[in-house]
Amino acid sequence: MTGRRSAGLLLFRVRESGPEVLVGHMGGPFWARRDQAAWSIPKGEYGDDEEPLAAAVREFTEELGLPAPPGPYLSLGEVRQAGGKVVAVWAVEADLDPAAVVPGTFRMEWPRGSGRTREFPELDRVGWFPLEHARDKLVAGQRAFLERLAAALAD
Repeated sequence: MTGRRSAGLLLFRVRESGPEVLVGHMGGPFWARRDQAAWSIPKGEYGDDEEPLAAAVREFTEELGLPAPPGPYLSLGEVRQAGGKVVAVWAVEADLDPAAVVPGTFRMEWPRGSGRTREFPELDRVGWFPLEHARDKLVAGQRAFLERLAAALAD
């Protein structure tokens, strides 16, 4: 495999006002004071020994602490992010109560150089947003998935 690869699930639901997507605000000290371009589709890395869709389902459960919706899953393709990572995303229509989320955690040295390791949530909160509002929330490298979902729902 060349480079890092991630896979994720983008939940959507259709309301009278239009489609909404579920995205998560990235946890940890780097993102704490940011809102615009600080949210992400629940996703994570996978290796050569795992199928991308299986990784997306696994990562959804790890990041949100809830089972992934059963599908059907709609492939939204892949996007190469600025850092070179290739992200594959599948959309799935489902509803989920953000209050039910029990996020996974990661550990890192914080503050940097302190020698102390702290634990942070992968996602410190999740929320439903209309597509146009989610576009401003999502990190730039994932916005193409919203456009692809909108096109698929328009068909």
